[in-house]
Amino acid sequence: MNSPTIAALTTLRLGGPARELVETPDTAQLTDALASADDAGTPVLVIGGGSNLVVADQGFDGTVVHVKSSTVEFGDVDDRPFVTADAGVEWDGLVARSVDAGFGGLECLSGIPGSTGATPVQNVGAYGVEIADMLRAVEVYDRASRKTAWVPPAELALTYRHSNLKHRDDRIVTRVSFWLRPDGVSAPLRYRELARALDRAEGETASAAQVRAAVLDLRRGKGMVLDAADPDTYSAGSFFTNPIVSQREAAAVLAQIAVVVGPDVPIPQFPSGTDTKLSAGWLIERAGFTKGYPGADAPVRLSTKHTLALTNRGSATTADLLALAREVRDGVSARFGVTLTPEPVFVNCRL
Repeated sequence: MNSPTIAALTTLRLGGPARELVETPDTAQLTDALASADDAGTPVLVIGGGSNLVVADQGFDGTVVHVKSSTVEFGDVDDRPFVTADAGVEWDGLVARSVDAGFGGLECLSGIPGSTGATPVQNVGAYGVEIADMLRAVEVYDRASRKTAWVPPAELALTYRHSNLKHRDDRIVTRVSFWLRPDGVSAPLRYRELARALDRAEGETASAAQVRAAVLDLRRGKGMVLDAADPDTYSAGSFFTNPIVSQREAAAVLAQIAVVVGPDVPIPQFPSGTDTKLSAGWLIERAGFTKGYPGADAPVRLSTKHTLALTNRGSATTADLLALAREVRDGVSARFGVTLTPEPVFVNCRL
């Protein structure tokens, strides 16, 4: 009997075989599957939408639990609306349902592939909004105690693309609840490109439906909305996070970058508390890794639409992907002295 292949469960379409695959259509079956594997001493890999995973060509010698739970419920507390969704709910579908129901708040996160359960783990963000901005609570299954409990955002240590649920498998997200805006109006627009697309000033609002449509258009233009006919979307999204440079180091780092690109070239930078956030995509391109690098015949290439995604052109292996990721990371480091940090979760492999 052939072992199930993990590649079919990831947006990169990469990953070797699993010893066993269990699909869990509801939360009870999810926790039962985890308990059964733990009783048997079997390693477990939990996969939702598979949009943020890099799995080794050797695969995973254990049980892959594929989360397929699908319940969505709307409610309110003191006239403040919220939505609660199972971990297996497809994320963009949840955003669409909230907008269609007349609520705002999640529209800037439209088009992001993957499942709802992964969003607080990664503190997913786009176009000026992060999950942390709207998160009400996360229900977590503790594999040691075999109990589920709701955890407030304050206990998750949410930071840029990170939470204390990341890089661990002892606490598994089973449901997530988000606050919504009651008037069908977006959150204030904080991302210049999006505000410009909507002909609004930064800080203004628009209808959630208008913002969702604009975000989807922008993401499609960057190959960041899944499309089976477009290999640029066979990716894990942004492969590297935007580097954050401490206040103490910022002046020296910016000076080194200016030496390379020239003193008259503006360096994209954004405040991150007292620190400075740089653009990973800009650094990658200025280090010589242009769109489509290294060329049409390569099994893994940078997206032809933007340099922050590494894409499987259809015949790649995970080893191919890692080789290009290392080349890009090391090239940026050598040129600018900035070390890029990968955003995906690695399974049985590493950079």
